[in-house]
Amino acid sequence: MASSVGVDDYALTRVPDSARYAWWSVAVQRFGQVSALSQFLLGATIGFGMGFWQAFLAFTLGAVILELITILVGVIGMREGLSTSMIARWTGFGRGGSALIGLAIGISLIGWFGIQSAVSAQGLVSLIGGLPEWGWALVFGLVVTAIVVRGFHSMTWTAYLTVPAFLILVGWSIISELSRHDVGALVASAPPGPQLSLLQGTTLVAGGFIVGAVITPDMTRFNRTTGDVVKQTLVGVTLGEYVIGMAGVLLAHAVSSAEITTIVTSSVGWVGLLIVIAGTIKINDWNLYSSGLGVVNFIGTVSGRKAHRGLATALLGLAGSVLAAAGILSKFTDFLTVLGVAFPPIAGIMVAEYFVVKKWRGDLEAARAKDTVPEDAPLWVPATIVVWVAAALIGEFADWGLPSINSLVVAFVLYVVAGKLGLIRGVGRSRTADADPIPAP
Repeated sequence: MASSVGVDDYALTRVPDSARYAWWSVAVQRFGQVSALSQFLLGATIGFGMGFWQAFLAFTLGAVILELITILVGVIGMREGLSTSMIARWTGFGRGGSALIGLAIGISLIGWFGIQSAVSAQGLVSLIGGLPEWGWALVFGLVVTAIVVRGFHSMTWTAYLTVPAFLILVGWSIISELSRHDVGALVASAPPGPQLSLLQGTTLVAGGFIVGAVITPDMTRFNRTTGDVVKQTLVGVTLGEYVIGMAGVLLAHAVSSAEITTIVTSSVGWVGLLIVIAGTIKINDWNLYSSGLGVVNFIGTVSGRKAHRGLATALLGLAGSVLAAAGILSKFTDFLTVLGVAFPPIAGIMVAEYFVVKKWRGDLEAARAKDTVPEDAPLWVPATIVVWVAAALIGEFADWGLPSINSLVVAFVLYVVAGKLGLIRGVGRSRTADADPIPAP
């Protein structure tokens, strides 16, 4: 049954050189991740509570945070050809810790999948009706699931179609609405809603894509060089944050609403339907794809058995569609705030281990030379779990700086210090039962 549901797409093995793509093929998908309808929602949320230039500063600070994390973690993924949760086994977390990361990624991205499907459902109900909002959420979620089950190749062609369509239609929407306003007046206008501080705005920007930054290896394992990772990050994150995010800010000021459906449909009518469809498909496929990889790693770690990525993806897509139908969109801001402090420590620890402490770097390099994964991994690394929790708590409760940056930097520093003191030690060893290569799809 499982083997007939999609492809496994190197879920637990290295991506071989023969299966890697030119940088622009991956870059289109990276840009599609950032330039999505949720970015409009984020821009509208910030614009509803911030002036234009304050919002610009929040997006700038947030983008710098995201690009730094994305490049460093992405280079690890490119070099090793492994997914985020698999790499975590040898970048400080051990097999048990990587299972926790896989589960955390799976849960958070299914939340994102539900949010995106709910945004689409709102637009579809207002534009064409026919089904209740929960019905459209289910339909849309299941359509995206069908694409993702087929793997990275299917998602590449989806990106080639949906990303240009989304950008053209969004450009039309922006020009159509802003042509009826004095842009200078909008830039100078006060926010139409309750005011957000710079700290809150930057945290929302960083939280809005922090999980995407942390799971970058799921995408960059298909890259060929470090330069490819840097180019696609600078292009994708910068354009996505500024072009889409700041457009959302201006439109929120123009329409005096943070409601994305109101903004999209205020001046372009039925074209809004195409914007909703194109904008959501391209981000939601990656939400579901990485969620499936994380859960496959979790199941393999806990049960010792290989779960098929395609089947796991199908089940997760159904779960995410149900979450959308149940109304997860109402928790959007709270959801971003939690992600903004819980996920950066993962990247901080991985970067500290791989580039500075290097406790298990040799294992990865030796296995890479044989085009496989290390034969075993530490079962647990207790110091890492302590660092992760401590960094997240500091990010949540410290009343200075930016929470996302705080948790990231604290995790990096604490892990390096623990490494220099000899506290980074594995407890137990676990054979990598899934080290045998999986046949190419």
